[in-house]
Amino acid sequence: MPGGERLRIAFVLPSFAGGGAERVLLTFARQLDRDAFAAEIVVLDGTGPWQRLVAGQLPVTDLRRKRIRASLLPLIRALRRSRPGFAISTIGALNLALLAAAPALPRGMRLIVREANTPHRHAAGGIAARFYRWAYPRLYRRAAAVIVPASYLARELAEDFRVPRDKIAVLHNPVDEAALAGAARDPVRAPGAGARFVAVGRLTRQKGFDRLIGMMADAPQDARLTILGEGPDRSALEAQAAGLGLGDRVAMPGFAADAARHVAGADALLLPSRWEGLPNVALEALALGTPVIATPEAGGIGEIAALAPAGAVTLAEAGAPFVAAMRAAVPSPTRARSSLLPAEFKLETALRKFVAIVAAA
Repeated sequence: MPGGERLRIAFVLPSFAGGGAERVLLTFARQLDRDAFAAEIVVLDGTGPWQRLVAGQLPVTDLRRKRIRASLLPLIRALRRSRPGFAISTIGALNLALLAAAPALPRGMRLIVREANTPHRHAAGGIAARFYRWAYPRLYRRAAAVIVPASYLARELAEDFRVPRDKIAVLHNPVDEAALAGAARDPVRAPGAGARFVAVGRLTRQKGFDRLIGMMADAPQDARLTILGEGPDRSALEAQAAGLGLGDRVAMPGFAADAARHVAGADALLLPSRWEGLPNVALEALALGTPVIATPEAGGIGEIAALAPAGAVTLAEAGAPFVAAMRAAVPSPTRARSSLLPAEFKLETALRKFVAIVAAA
């Protein structure tokens, strides 16, 4: 930077909830070279488990707002005060709000947005869908760069939402293998001889845990499943498991800050999602040496599978094919595990590309 001045970057997050999109931006913010960059966090609602990822490391401005609409004016004021060179946001609705407010933001500040999930989910029907179909082509053009974690999202934005291709950059989600290995040093595994499976995510329809519980009824009787996460579907999922007589075979202990220990102790991570962006949990499982069984519609999982070692990722349609993949899992409670993570997703590789995207924006 001229005169040794650090480049100021504001990372704008909807909350510190335990979502993968927020975690990706927090990872980049924490890992940037502090001699070259001055990173700060502006969060609409500063509650949630990811507070621990930034505590004492980065300056945080908490707007204390639950809704994007109520946050927009405080967000503009916060960015006017700090006057960063770049503001980087994630999640479609927040991206659109920030881009809509661009004329009111500090002169010379550039906006980079990260689309974490398929925009087709926003545009599936109704008035809201029509708004998104109208807004994406018009507002995303204002961004200096549009970051996506997978190639299929780049194609969707360019072909279906008319975002200029020269603004779109594919940046794979970063995985800090060293930090994960440290967090998983003492693996957690339910006792017993059968296969042990784990699934991680918010308890919502997107994640497909309802169909996973249904498939557990056809899995081997000695298999056990732990679902880590919280969300609005908890009661329905618990009732479903009880109704199928799976009370002792399916555990739902809630959100776990030590999820890596459970993944490291499992024979496979199960990803039954109906849709995804690029599933972080699958990448983290591979980094811990745990194979992944996933539905093909789980976002960029096919791209991960193509880059991963043979057998590391099994793609199987929900239903009988998925159950067959579960039956093929080999219980191995004591095996030593090496990372299965493709090089493209390693932290150092992703961080270099992130810095290059910012430099070119």
